[in-house]
Amino acid sequence: MIKIQLGELAQSGLEKHFSADLAGGVRRALVHYAYKLRVGRPPVPPPRFLPDRWAPQSEFEMRLDPESEAILEQEALRQRVSMSELATHAVLVYLAELDFLGANSPAPTPRDRRP
Repeated sequence: MIKIQLGELAQSGLEKHFSADLAGGVRRALVHYAYKLRVGRPPVPPPRFLPDRWAPQSEFEMRLDPESEAILEQEALRQRVSMSELATHAVLVYLAELDFLGANSPAPTPRDRRP
């Protein structure tokens, strides 16, 4: 189980791309971040100068697949940040990548595609 607290910047970015489905946006960001770690293309590490210490705008818990959760937990330990801080960082990295690609919304997942 991953506890997530999002600050205003992360939440507003998710709302832009995912409307009210904040949990779905966070899930995609975390799975994307874990995938990059798994395949040896680690994203930029969390910045030391910008800890997520502002008041959370939203807070929830979620489960991912066991492999992704383990990878993220190991990365949080390696980076010496909390899981919530790593989750916020993963969201911001994901949103930056979506903006770089000019995506108005994320690519559909296999579950989103209909036969």
